[in-house]
Amino acid sequence: MKCRERVTVVGGGVSGTALALLAKKIDHPVFVSEKDKLSPERKGLLTKAGIPWEEGHSERALQADLILLSSGIPPYAPLVLAAQRQGIPIIGEMDFVAPHLRGRTIGVTGSNGKSTTTALLGHLLAACDLKVAVAGNIGNPLADFAFNPYDYIVIELSSFQLHWSRAFHADLAIVTNLKPDHLNWHGSAVSYFCAKGHLVELKKPSAWLISQAEALKFLPPCDLKRAIFTVRSEREEMDLPNRIILGEDAALLEREGKKAELFAFRDLAILGRHNVENAAMAMTAVALLGEDLSRARGALASFKGLPHRCEEVTCKRGVLFVNDSKGTNVAAAVTALRSLSGKKVVILGGRGKGESYELLAKAVAEEAKAAVLLGEEREEIAKALKSAGFTALCFASDMGEAVKYAYNIARPGDVVLLSPACTSWDMYDNFEERGNHFKQLVSELT
Repeated sequence: MKCRERVTVVGGGVSGTALALLAKKIDHPVFVSEKDKLSPERKGLLTKAGIPWEEGHSERALQADLILLSSGIPPYAPLVLAAQRQGIPIIGEMDFVAPHLRGRTIGVTGSNGKSTTTALLGHLLAACDLKVAVAGNIGNPLADFAFNPYDYIVIELSSFQLHWSRAFHADLAIVTNLKPDHLNWHGSAVSYFCAKGHLVELKKPSAWLISQAEALKFLPPCDLKRAIFTVRSEREEMDLPNRIILGEDAALLEREGKKAELFAFRDLAILGRHNVENAAMAMTAVALLGEDLSRARGALASFKGLPHRCEEVTCKRGVLFVNDSKGTNVAAAVTALRSLSGKKVVILGGRGKGESYELLAKAVAEEAKAAVLLGEEREEIAKALKSAGFTALCFASDMGEAVKYAYNIARPGDVVLLSPACTSWDMYDNFEERGNHFKQLVSELT
């Protein structure tokens, strides 16, 4: 890429602004084109840097030598299609930033669990007295870390980022799990899995892959001698040379027939059986990178998890409240339901992603004593639950009503779980706002 090429950044959110500032830093004339409204903060940052911008795409956006896409811009966006028709090169976030990173890169993707795994791995490596950056889809734009020296850069990667990736070569790749998601963006499960698979296809030839064994059928072919897969028990029959074994009370790493304990489950402070697998992948990464496994093991207990991901809120009158607002798809909600012990009253609903609720209904029928439904998808979820023979449900007009209903239904020893299986966009700006509102409402219960 030549300096002084005119760059139009499409999207003026957090990642788009960071990309624009990086492009300006490396001497590109930059223009930012945002489809909607820019926040006052973004406007201030761009104006201070001398970067012109627009709200609503215009022909000026196409007066460029390169179109740089911020995270989340789909291939069918009108501006992208117009650039393609005019033959203007298009580049994604990862390919633009990667040449300017200074440190070994660890790419983490998956349908669920990737944020927790990314944050935990960064926590463990930092405990080994290493200089670590935690970046990407977790909320810290990767462009902000360009040119700064690190031992490791742990990057959470969304399917949107990976869709456009052609030249990001990770030093280690982690795929937490794969279930259909973002079908309204990708168009099909096959396209979604293909985007996720770019991390595996593009990793360095010497790089290890860590993945859930169940995801193997969705991933591109890989060298199994440089791959390690999680399995549920030592008896699980899979012809794999390397395994992470999730036993009854400990996680084991098996390489070429030799086993070593990664950690005991009692070492973890975070809720949920699914987080045992996330932790096992993070600890395996520490081992494969040749870092101090003992020091990392000692740091497990100090990791308290991320907000809105099976987050323990409080216990009232013997009822445990858990905030899993980040459970924005069916697979995440099913995982939360099956990973937490105790009888559950689950709060479901929001804006859907075009998924079937059949598997969700099955999990609710097996794991929950009642369901409180709200949001745009409540009728569709209710139909699925009733088809599964589950009738212990009620409708709520808003989150306040949902929390009250759930609390009235629950008994001491039960769990009230917010894991909506839907996005928040029908009622909230984002899942964080939804989760924070849930926590506020719970705190007000008497």
